[in-house]
Amino acid sequence: MVPSVLIVDDEKHTREGLKQALAENYDVSLAASADEAFNLMDAQPFDVVLTDLRMPGKSGLKVIDKALGLPSRPAVLMMTAYGNIDTAVEAMRRGAVDFMTKPVNIERLDVLIRRALKAKSLEVEVQQLHERLDEKFDMGAIVGESPLLKEVIERVKKVAQSKATILIEGESGTGKELVAQAIHQSSPRSRGPFVAVHCASLSESLLESELFGHEKGSFTGATERRIGRFESADGGTLFLDEIGEISGSIQVKLLRFLETKAIDRVGGSKTIELDVRLVTATNRNLEELVREGKFREDLYFRLDVVRFVMPPLRKRPEDIPALMAHFIRIYSEENGVPPLELEAGAMRTLQSYSWPGNIRELRNFCENAVVLHKGGKVTEFDLDPRFRGSPASASEPGGQGDAQTLSVEHNEKRILREALIKSRGNRTKAAELMGISRRTLHRKLSQWPELDVVD
Repeated sequence: MVPSVLIVDDEKHTREGLKQALAENYDVSLAASADEAFNLMDAQPFDVVLTDLRMPGKSGLKVIDKALGLPSRPAVLMMTAYGNIDTAVEAMRRGAVDFMTKPVNIERLDVLIRRALKAKSLEVEVQQLHERLDEKFDMGAIVGESPLLKEVIERVKKVAQSKATILIEGESGTGKELVAQAIHQSSPRSRGPFVAVHCASLSESLLESELFGHEKGSFTGATERRIGRFESADGGTLFLDEIGEISGSIQVKLLRFLETKAIDRVGGSKTIELDVRLVTATNRNLEELVREGKFREDLYFRLDVVRFVMPPLRKRPEDIPALMAHFIRIYSEENGVPPLELEAGAMRTLQSYSWPGNIRELRNFCENAVVLHKGGKVTEFDLDPRFRGSPASASEPGGQGDAQTLSVEHNEKRILREALIKSRGNRTKAAELMGISRRTLHRKLSQWPELDVVD
């Protein structure tokens, strides 16, 4: 599409001469006054507005105000025969991207227009990127309808607008970073950076430099100044995962930041004040680490202003169908295959599985299933044996994972399910495998209908 340019000038020869010079590369419209320009801008969007400063009636500064108040926000260039520093400063303060004096140099004008169009294009790309990030990390990205998850979502909405430091607890794979991202995207800082650091993946010396940066020559190998993650997150949110793994010396520096909102680079003497919201996460019990002397109590209280506890997947099996549909859709689109279908028996088995790896394990299962089945149907017989005979209760804290110690009823249900699976749903064969009559098997299935894998 040819870029559109609106030229606003009360001098007829000037505006028509400019149109003739620009018409080969641009779709040019003309206005003899600010009011005429207002009418044209209300009628159609323009990519660039080129306006004179001094005109009868409303000045070019009013044209700038009008143009930059439009939803489309064209780039604005100012021109005048009365060029001076004060005028240029005021035009730029109003939002003009550049300033020229008359008579206008056409080659320079063409360069400025092209530069303004490129800047406008980048602005649109950034806006679209923010919109995609908002869509990806808003509340809708936290999939599920269980009461436990709804409680987390409601707390995100309540605390996102605050400046409070947040601690997120939960097992690995429960979605702690996703919640941190949702908090950031729902906050006034959403246009600022979201910076994530996984503390356990770095040694103490590397983590200190990664977080706080360093000055040139501060240690062997420091050949240049490095900006740390704290400075990179200025105006936004810094997410520190696995905070329970950081050393005592880094705990001290982190505590100082929380108390002063300032840091020092490694080897530096200048204190750097920052506007950073801190969100931390851990899969360990920080209170226990405090009692063991491995984590500073004063830092713990500074971090634990607002606490989230992410429920493990075994605590919310009702969310598994929605999560699977979500991941199956994503991986089906990525691989260009139709979404696969999970039969009722397969879904019941997956909902009864303990998912020790939580959502991360479930996501990997969905990707594997999509790749292997390519839009087909997954039955209970297609599932890996690890998904069978592993009820969620066996993995609960304090639960009994050894099948021999489970209740008689629980063990009998497990054996019955295995027999039905091995016989591929043939009840006569299942009864033979169990050493019971078919009538007894029917009676047990009527007692436990969730085990019946026969359509």
